[in-house]
Amino acid sequence: MLKIKIGDSKVLESRESVDGTMIRRRRVSSDGKVRFTTYERIEMPTIMVRKRSGNKEEFDRDKLITSVKRSVGKFFNSSLEVEAVVDQVMDRVYDLGTEEVTSKQIGQITLDVLAEVNEVAYVRFASVFQEFTSLAEFEQIIKEQKHKKESKK
Repeated sequence: MLKIKIGDSKVLESRESVDGTMIRRRRVSSDGKVRFTTYERIEMPTIMVRKRSGNKEEFDRDKLITSVKRSVGKFFNSSLEVEAVVDQVMDRVYDLGTEEVTSKQIGQITLDVLAEVNEVAYVRFASVFQEFTSLAEFEQIIKEQKHKKESKK
């Protein structure tokens, strides 16, 4: 395996991703013999999440991806669709402009995004997030979702 220091390379081309969260750079080693690509993610400020128990932890994108996949993954055609949902959730969390959010806020934002993207995924995530224990709770959320949809028309 060839090791090259990025600082010893020259940037040939830079492109920003479509969503603006990453920069792709084509590089060449200082001697001009090796070409390679680097990807740089834009680092977001740290947001702390206050859990139901009162504990705090750093917002973890991977944890949110796992949560969404576990509860609704079958209703998306690919991991890219899950990633897109999580990206939207993250954007809305950062748009709150606070350094601390509750896990409940993140769950509600996730529900809002899923309601726009996939109705069945919305209901499934709601059943996990809101800890449904009866069929009546499923019926109620479906009824509410239908009402919202009809009022938008």
